[in-house]
Amino acid sequence: MAKTGQAQTWEKKLSYKMIAERDNEKVKVERQSSLIIVAKARVFASAGWQVVITDKEGKLYAPAEFDQLLAA
Repeated sequence: MAKTGQAQTWEKKLSYKMIAERDNEKVKVERQSSLIIVAKARVFASAGWQVVITDKEGKLYAPAEFDQLLAA
């Protein structure tokens, strides 16, 4: 049961969510680090995916706004 509690605590720490969509495919990634999530999102965007990042407050960031996440 301790593992379940640890997993729930870990999930709550994830601050950034990326959703990438292309054709009938959808990829979801969650990370604590803005640097890592922006890097992953840029890779997907450069490959032609439609990408958006959501922060822990629920604000959406399009590729043109990714730099704002790195300045924080």
